[in-house]
Amino acid sequence: MKNILIIAVLLIACTSNGWSQLQNSVQPAGTTSALHQANRGRITFFAQDIPEEALKGADFLTSYEFTNRSQLFMAAFMEKPLMQNLSALAPGKSVEELANIGSYQFSFYVDEALIYVCDLPPNNIENDLKHTQTLLKEPFIAWPRQRRYGESIWNLFLRNGGQQALTDGKHRLRIEIRPFIIEPELIRGDIVAEGQLAMDVKLDPEIDISTISLNTVQPYGDLMVSMEKLDVNKLKELKGKINEYVFKDITSVVVLKNGKILLEEYFNNANRNTLHDVRSVGKSFASTAAGLAMEDGYLKNENQRLDEFYNLKVFSNYADKKEEVTLKDLLTMSSVFAGNDDQRESAGNEERMYPKPDWVKFAMDLPIDTAKAKGEWQYFTAGVVVLGDIIDKRVPGGLEKYADAKLFKPLGITNYKWQYTPQKVANTAGGIRMNALDFAKYGQLYKNDGQWNGKQVLPKEWVQKTFTKHKVIPGRTGEYYGYLFWNKKYNIQGQEYETFYCAGNGGNKIYVFKDQPLVVVVTATAYGTPYGHAQVDKMMTDYILPAVLLNDNK
Repeated sequence: MKNILIIAVLLIACTSNGWSQLQNSVQPAGTTSALHQANRGRITFFAQDIPEEALKGADFLTSYEFTNRSQLFMAAFMEKPLMQNLSALAPGKSVEELANIGSYQFSFYVDEALIYVCDLPPNNIENDLKHTQTLLKEPFIAWPRQRRYGESIWNLFLRNGGQQALTDGKHRLRIEIRPFIIEPELIRGDIVAEGQLAMDVKLDPEIDISTISLNTVQPYGDLMVSMEKLDVNKLKELKGKINEYVFKDITSVVVLKNGKILLEEYFNNANRNTLHDVRSVGKSFASTAAGLAMEDGYLKNENQRLDEFYNLKVFSNYADKKEEVTLKDLLTMSSVFAGNDDQRESAGNEERMYPKPDWVKFAMDLPIDTAKAKGEWQYFTAGVVVLGDIIDKRVPGGLEKYADAKLFKPLGITNYKWQYTPQKVANTAGGIRMNALDFAKYGQLYKNDGQWNGKQVLPKEWVQKTFTKHKVIPGRTGEYYGYLFWNKKYNIQGQEYETFYCAGNGGNKIYVFKDQPLVVVVTATAYGTPYGHAQVDKMMTDYILPAVLLNDNK
């Protein structure tokens, strides 16, 4: 599962009734209720999810206390459905054409300063609703999340200046909605709905650390309790901010220092036995399995080519360059396949793979990317699925049994769950579930250069190859990619601390620090949010690392 994707586009699945069912003229739709008539052209706000038929004027907010646990919903009362407004912008266009090029534009103002403009993709609104809908009722903030486009718009607003504008204190939020078409230049119409809300922002609550206590750590199997020093007060403040939802959807934080448990905290109903869905953290396990298989001779080395494992000519879009793809290319996400999970339109985007009945065939059928520079890094989940399939076919008993015998049993890991591909192969795209301490054991294995309790479980040479900066991550300063592990540095009070780490969608991490005796695990469920990874970085730089890198107690 995609591990570093931050919402950059709105991914809302829409249902189409088919172009054949669309009329070639715009059919008007009235606004029948008294409430609608009284609020035409207005955006209103309310603090809980109220069904459309139950909405009353008394529910509409004029002021709002915005906290980390607030909910916020909006209703925009339109005079006309979208298609009538689009037809006015381009009267020569058919409704079929307009449905493909037109939608709503949302403009967000804070204290009368324009902060962000979001053009809602046309496919985010069902085609039939474009002809009939005169009320847009959407969540901006909902618990639990509803995965609606309103939430995506709000998160994009926060990410693109809203969070900086909505500092603690009093503000005025104003939103305008306009229709627009792209032909090919963007043409937008007049405002069809607008509204404002007085906001008292309280996103940085004071934490009374005297009311907070840290969990008393207990041994876990062969993991003993660390007696090393840490900044208790800083960690209490972190715990308070997680409890107050300043840091959202965090389920666990575990720190091992010198191979012993220094910190172990759980949140949001998780506990020591919770099996966390860490999404693409599971990709790193494919790298581990590949290293084990090479050590045992089931794979020769990482320079083996795909043509040693598959008859590539039976797949679509055959090209000689596909045969030259190596295991190393899959381990470093630098193959020639046209697959880039960070681009929605990419032929090999993982979201196109999951509905397919055969994920390996999906990958092998992809064309090559002729525009891609040789060896260029692009995040490519389907390539890791191919790697897992190769290992599964070569090791005795398949990947799942092999990993259990060669990796999990030596580490004392017995309670875990794989997800599977449609062919019932352990899914190396991501999603393996374990408790936080077992994930910490996995990280500590790498910190130990592959040793566990004096036994060489994973070859030291493979750990060294894995923890090599094979590829530069485009668009990121000082970040690199190893063998299905990431690399970066944290700057703490002017000093840099380098880490290789696993990462999964939602803010899931296993950090292995290069020059410090530290392994840090953070698990979270902030899947698909713009804050999932960013907030973990802030937790690391502002709280976790300063607290556990101490030489003296505070």
